[in-house]
Amino acid sequence: QVQLVESGGGVVQAGGSLTLSCVASGNIFSTSTVGWYRQAPGKQRELVASVTSGGTTTYGDSVKGRFTVSRDNAKNTVYLQMNSLKPEDTAVYYCNADYIFYNYWGQGTQVTVSS
Repeated sequence: QVQLVESGGGVVQAGGSLTLSCVASGNIFSTSTVGWYRQAPGKQRELVASVTSGGTTTYGDSVKGRFTVSRDNAKNTVYLQMNSLKPEDTAVYYCNADYIFYNYWGQGTQVTVSS
């Protein structure tokens, strides 16, 4: 069983930046589409950004131009660089690795943006 571990969350003021990391215990990112999702209290989980095994990236409308997803397959790590953070970005952020034979989730990391 592969485990995904997110880190890098915390409390930041509006306008600040954070970088989240997602590390896989196995070498799965080279074949997976890896997505960052978030869930705020009382809201549904939503896709923030994703990157395919070929490097194609997708972003949610609310984060376009502010967030950047990248991957380092050699380190089994995917990053989410978050700039110009807003209070509405406050949520638990989850990493997901999706392939036809598996779908893994991390435990999440809390991001809190104060106004």
